[in-house]
Amino acid sequence: MLAKQRLTTCLWFDGQAEEAARFYVSLLPDSRIDAINRAPGDYPAGQAGKVLLVEFTLAGQKFQALNGGPQFQFTEAISMSVSCADQAEVDRLWSALTADGGKPAQCGWLKDRYGLSWQIVPEALPRLMASGDPEQAARVFKAMMQMVKLDVAELERAASG
Repeated sequence: MLAKQRLTTCLWFDGQAEEAARFYVSLLPDSRIDAINRAPGDYPAGQAGKVLLVEFTLAGQKFQALNGGPQFQFTEAISMSVSCADQAEVDRLWSALTADGGKPAQCGWLKDRYGLSWQIVPEALPRLMASGDPEQAARVFKAMMQMVKLDVAELERAASG
């Protein structure tokens, strides 16, 4: 029997909860929509029968998407960090998340079309940074600080000196 996840992140949207959840689950394996809950009555951000809360699993982790209204917006203080196996996965996720109004930022960060911040990180980065060689870590860090989308080949070249 699987243990129930006790802590679930709830993401606040202004009417796009179902659209965003469907987009997010299309990106990663072990992802699905678990439930769509409709408002039983009118509420400040919507009417009875409208989607209120979407429960979804993203890469095996449970999340909620709430149609809470326009009062709150996402900030960079919270982000989704995705560990990517290789450059192909970095490129695929980067393209999908920056499409249709998403915006790239520095060091592997971006904002998707809903304003949610993501870190798209190749598995190579923490491995190269934690090699035990402070000079290598400094070179890799310097290279990363100059990038927008992270480039595994460039990070490995920096590690090699």
